[in-house]
Amino acid sequence: MVNYPWYAWLLVLIGVVGLPALTAVGLYRVGLRAGAVVFALVWSVWIVTSALLAEGGAYRQLPDASRPWIGVAAGGAVAALMAAAGIPAVRGAFANPGNLAALTWPQSLRVVGAVFLIAMALGGLPAAFALPAGLGDVAVGIGAVFVARRLTRGDRSGASWFNVLGLFDLVLAVSLGFLAGLGPSQVLLVSPSTADIGLLPLALIPTTAVPLAVALHLTSLARLRRPSVRPDPAVPRC
Repeated sequence: MVNYPWYAWLLVLIGVVGLPALTAVGLYRVGLRAGAVVFALVWSVWIVTSALLAEGGAYRQLPDASRPWIGVAAGGAVAALMAAAGIPAVRGAFANPGNLAALTWPQSLRVVGAVFLIAMALGGLPAAFALPAGLGDVAVGIGAVFVARRLTRGDRSGASWFNVLGLFDLVLAVSLGFLAGLGPSQVLLVSPSTADIGLLPLALIPTTAVPLAVALHLTSLARLRRPSVRPDPAVPRC
């Protein structure tokens, strides 16, 4: 295992903390002030909890046994977020197409996925995982800026494709991470494996950042399927 330098930790923390921070700011700006505070508090607790679980070895991969806990943590987080997104007040807040930008700006911090490339260079992750996962995240992060700006103006062009491709990037990364991991289910026999994904600091990405990114994509796609309404200039935008 690699003892990651401070700048790798910093990149991970920027993504893990910054993504929910931008999400909370977006919720606040679309009028969900109480919801923004509750989300920020609850998600902060989850980040700390996941870090403690990782430190205790809960997500650690073993060569002779399959351990589902990192998947359980990520799946549970996605389910909780989608349940929250179904609250009527939350759905109503994004009826204005300009407010959809609040769901897209946080994805810009996906550029910190470059940490996978750093981990690969340090010998902690295989290229078969790090290259598609890292480069894909950087591309999505850059694309999020342009899509969010258009959504702020009420222009939905390209937004659906952006979210579909963003989801595909996450699914691909998770699948490669699983297939190249230690354990009986390992299919991609690469060296090193993706065992470092189950350790700090990288473990915080699949358990906290990825679930939130997935929920933002799914919520955006659900709203983009509905007819747009005329933007209300009185409503603050991101």
